[in-house]
Amino acid sequence: MNKDLLAVLDYLDREKGIKRNIVLQAIEDALYAAAGKSIKGVQDVRIDVDYQSGKIEVYGKKTVVEKVKVKELEIFVEEAQDYHPECELGDLVEVPITPKDFGRIAAQTARQVISQKLRGAERDVIYEEYRHRIHEIVSGTVKHFVRGSDIIIDLGKVDALLPMRGYPKIERYQIGEKVTAVILEVVDTENGGAEVILSRSDPEFARQLFIQEVPELSEGVIEIKNIVREAGYRAKIVVSSTDPRVDPVGACVGMRGNRVKNIVRELNNEKIDIIPASDDPIELLQNALNPIEIKKISINEQDRIVTIVVEDEDFPTVIGKRGMNARLNGRLIEAELEVKRMSEYRKFLSIQQLELSESDDPSMDEPLQLETVNKLVQDNLIEAGFDTKRKILLATPEEIVKGASISELLIDQVLQEIRQKGVDLG
Repeated sequence: MNKDLLAVLDYLDREKGIKRNIVLQAIEDALYAAAGKSIKGVQDVRIDVDYQSGKIEVYGKKTVVEKVKVKELEIFVEEAQDYHPECELGDLVEVPITPKDFGRIAAQTARQVISQKLRGAERDVIYEEYRHRIHEIVSGTVKHFVRGSDIIIDLGKVDALLPMRGYPKIERYQIGEKVTAVILEVVDTENGGAEVILSRSDPEFARQLFIQEVPELSEGVIEIKNIVREAGYRAKIVVSSTDPRVDPVGACVGMRGNRVKNIVRELNNEKIDIIPASDDPIELLQNALNPIEIKKISINEQDRIVTIVVEDEDFPTVIGKRGMNARLNGRLIEAELEVKRMSEYRKFLSIQQLELSESDDPSMDEPLQLETVNKLVQDNLIEAGFDTKRKILLATPEEIVKGASISELLIDQVLQEIRQKGVDLG
């Protein structure tokens, strides 16, 4: 056996937390198993290991006889007396039976046991130290790369895995570089060990960074209700306050923006939107788009699609680069978000109104009766000559405003009811 075994045991004890006596016992157990395979038929096999010198002796018990018939069970009296001078015929004595190649077998066995124990002990250390630290931020250094772009991070006692999906595509790392990430989970590996999985792209990483920077979050005065991210590009954080005197957005931004700047710096300049929470998804959406105003909104509950209309100049901002802003806002309200330009919307309405005005539906020429519009507004329309739905559809908004002295907002309400009735009838 390797004479440097003692140094190895010291290293395992000191660096990996594996107690020496546990490894030694495991090695001896494995050696007994190896001896049992190498030496057949011997009684009461015993192994003596000198861990200072690396010497191993295997002993077994044999019966003292004048003539050996079964060498695995018997020994000549003269040979037995070399070990036990006072022994006699018929005695059962312990004698060395170490096979010639047992040193090589022992060395191989020790390596296997140490490797196995190391995996098991590391697994225990990992679970003991890290299973209670899920969602905690840790720092380590890049040790090496595996499977292409997965990264092994040295955390000190253990190595952790930062998979390619766990960091933004725009980030690049070098060996020895310091990395900060959140502990996402601890998982079992195929070889019987355990592995700490890290992430920089998961929303939880952004959450924990805010908790570090904003004391009100730890104190429970402010709560993060939701986080959606396109890691490396943009994050949206929804916050609320349990104290009406505390502005949750202002607290997260910090004096002169210092708090959020620190987080943006750690996220490599990822843009962060901090949004006041609301239980109403549409109000939450408007908060997320502020100061841009939603002009029109339509909700398809069955397919979870929300369609909004914004002014043409606001459209690029609402959509965002490669549709990112619309995607993130859709995830905030748990729906697919469709965004239309006002000019596009008006064109669609004009076509719809023209089709309705040209329809053969007799209700288009009946005396005007509106259910959702104030009676005074309806009277003004009739007095101005817009006494049927068809006449209203054929007029321009400007003509109706001038003739009936009502606002464009009320006209929109009137037209919306007429269009809706037309759709229902169709």
